[in-house]
Amino acid sequence: METISFGTDGWRATLEDFTAPRVRMVGQAVATHLADEGLEGPVAVGYDARETSRGFAEELTRVLCANGFDVLLSDRDRPTPLIAHAIVDRDLAGGLVITASHNPPEYNGVKFIPEDGAPALPAVTDAIADRLAEPETLPEDQRGTAREVDFAESHADAALELVTELAGDADLAGLTVAYDAMHGSGRDTTDALLERAGATVERLRCERDPDFGGGSPEPAAENLEELIETVTDDDGVDLGIANDGDADRIAIVTPERGYLDENLFFAALYDYLLEDESGAAVRSVSTTYLIDRVAEAHGETVREVPVGFKWVAEAMADGDALVGGEESGGFTVRGHVREKDGVLMALLAAAMHADEPLDDRADRLLEAHGTVVQDKISVDCPDDEKERVISDLEDEIPETVAETEVEDINTADGFKLLLADGSWLLVRPSGTEPVLRVYAEAADEERVGELLEAGRELVEPLV
Repeated sequence: METISFGTDGWRATLEDFTAPRVRMVGQAVATHLADEGLEGPVAVGYDARETSRGFAEELTRVLCANGFDVLLSDRDRPTPLIAHAIVDRDLAGGLVITASHNPPEYNGVKFIPEDGAPALPAVTDAIADRLAEPETLPEDQRGTAREVDFAESHADAALELVTELAGDADLAGLTVAYDAMHGSGRDTTDALLERAGATVERLRCERDPDFGGGSPEPAAENLEELIETVTDDDGVDLGIANDGDADRIAIVTPERGYLDENLFFAALYDYLLEDESGAAVRSVSTTYLIDRVAEAHGETVREVPVGFKWVAEAMADGDALVGGEESGGFTVRGHVREKDGVLMALLAAAMHADEPLDDRADRLLEAHGTVVQDKISVDCPDDEKERVISDLEDEIPETVAETEVEDINTADGFKLLLADGSWLLVRPSGTEPVLRVYAEAADEERVGELLEAGRELVEPLV
């Protein structure tokens, strides 16, 4: 039981620790939690494209059925946001997804999604962790049944309806999009949705490969070289889109910029939505202040929350926000489930680009609000040392960073040092990997590099 730990987005581990007996214990804990909460409806079970994921999903299904719950099991690997949408759309008791998202193929994971379709808050994951136990089995006449379901069509219908409402038109006729599934669960889902909306789609890595080509299905620039080359060198391709392994995140590639920084896309998205809508934005503590500048220009506000989409989702519900997102490429919008959705965002990004090239909108934003550059690095740190290092860091906070005075300190998630020149440095523990994240934002790349090096020098001696 000590091996099972729910982090930022569920429990992930290497297959050495992520075993069938432990997965069954998680299934039993979820069944007990749902029963204790008086939730009796069906439960959705989904899974990603990893070699072991279907088998683990079937283990969960058997445990849930043995506890009296009917199960809707995905007919194939599908994006995590499709399961979240199905929970709300079908009025389910909740859902479980077997996925390790962007982690390498030697990992797998499991996340629980409650009945509201939003990521589970700590009170829920703690309740599940407290109920970890060997599976139980009810008498045969009290057990639930399982059936396979295609979750794609209803999600596609909802995405098209919402984007039509937000964009005025979801017709992508005449637009050519290069789509990179990174061998993950977005294949035959994101690309199919774009084609349904009228786009011509050029597919890259849209074949299932449980080993993801030998790498990690992480849509970072260094992993998208072919997509970037396709979009920047081919005059016939208008836009590039990639999803991570379970397609809850998105990366954008444009003809002029190549890889479009997620922070800049977030700002462009918010600016675009505010042309016809109103409402606040919710961003994580690691996300750019450019969002705040866009909000101020439109008379709106921004709420800052810790890293983890569960906090974004909670704040969106509290304030009826228009959009929520994180610098890692996870976004959702009002009117959709409060879970990051790289499939929906692919359609919305394409609609935005059809309305006005994303490069042009980004240029206008930077001209109006100033250049913002952000980057991050990782410092290796064992999971069981993270809490101590962050605690020790409190006593080591300097008065200046990279020769600039520290004006304020934000402790919403780790330590965010706000500097006198408007730049900032953030150190926080990763919730999914054995590392500490060091983020920096400033007006140019050279300054960001200086801040990141200062952050590394601050943290490494404490590990």
